Amino acid sequence: MLDSLTRTRLSAMMFLEFFVWGAWFVTLGTYLASDLEATGSQIALAFLTQSLGAILAPFIVGLIADRFFAAQRILGVLHLFSAVMLFLAGRQEDFGPFFVFALLAMVSFMPTLALANSISFRRMESPERQFPSVRVFGTIGWIIAGLLIGWLGWETGGALSNTFVMAAIGSALLGVYAFTLPHTPPEPSDGPATVRDILGLDALALLKSRSYLVFFIASILICIPLAFYYNFTNLYLNEIGVPRAAAVQSLGQLSEAGFLLLMPLMLRKLGVKKTLLIGMLAWAARYAMFALGDSGSLLWLVVIGLLLHGVCYDFFFVAGQIYTDRFAPARVRSAAQGLISLATYGVGLLIGSLISGPIVDAFLAADGTHDWIPIWLVPAALALLVAIFFGSMFREQQTADAIDGPGGSGGSDGAGRADVAV
Repeated sequence: MLDSLTRTRLSAMMFLEFFVWGAWFVTLGTYLASDLEATGSQIALAFLTQSLGAILAPFIVGLIADRFFAAQRILGVLHLFSAVMLFLAGRQEDFGPFFVFALLAMVSFMPTLALANSISFRRMESPERQFPSVRVFGTIGWIIAGLLIGWLGWETGGALSNTFVMAAIGSALLGVYAFTLPHTPPEPSDGPATVRDILGLDALALLKSRSYLVFFIASILICIPLAFYYNFTNLYLNEIGVPRAAAVQSLGQLSEAGFLLLMPLMLRKLGVKKTLLIGMLAWAARYAMFALGDSGSLLWLVVIGLLLHGVCYDFFFVAGQIYTDRFAPARVRSAAQGLISLATYGVGLLIGSLISGPIVDAFLAADGTHDWIPIWLVPAALALLVAIFFGSMFREQQTADAIDGPGGSGGSDGAGRADVAV
């Protein structure tokens, strides 16, 4: 069992991890539009830094956490560097220099998501039961960041540059705190390191399984419509006149916290496929509600759309992380978490950012606002199509087959962790 002290330490790590992200990322689109007068395409380009960081994450994690260095130490170093980059990003007055520092901040931050998961999973006997109660503190951290921004009035007061200072302070705190976390050395390995080990390529062998391949492809595809939510929801809420938009947006994280606690029950009762499919369908419903809602009599549609974020995120991302941890052999588990981060926050959001920016620009009105109805209907349709693909192609299986590299000995790690029947 996970002892109470370790649970508290891991929970604090998750709180700071997502506080840092939520402190500047939620209001980034509004900040760029108002302070740097960025276009929709430039806003999408700024959010693309997240994708570039996620694409590099499997290589960083595969090199560091699975082979050579303790995960908690690398977590600390990356967060200290990210703190400096975030502070400098908020001091820029032009989009070009801002993009450079934001990119460096995200390249160092995105690998920490997989590292934080890996540190947590290594301390848990049953991640599908124990992880949600730890991960929920990350959601609380994101909520607190949004509430602080709303309470301080930074959106309406033209002071969103302060969000970068807040994020930098949180990242520096986590950078120092990480060195006190439970020691998480690399898994024991047989023989000297190879190029496959260094680049984390063994995790790619998971894709030999049809079950995981379909999940991997669906993870990429569903994050294309997700880019619309991350990139433009805060700008949408501010444009339609929702007061304290960042605080209102934190309703999504409140919902996320509640559904996180239900995750073990959902996985036991529904299984992997139904849980993931519900998450995808919820994304389509959320965007449809955004398209139909407004800040007046139909505000309730917007609120429900925000509250659906808990289903959207938990039933896909968290369930997918648990599924990946159970599916992967111990020796590549950290790299596998990096691989799924590449699929979601990397490739999927990269494509989504490239698509969403021009679409938002195409519906720019003469007064500088946007026609949000057709904008939101695009990701609604995309999410529905992905759900149909996943529902028709994904088949749950009891064990991971054919995922070993040369000289491997089967999908199980000896402890039965390749069993994916959750």
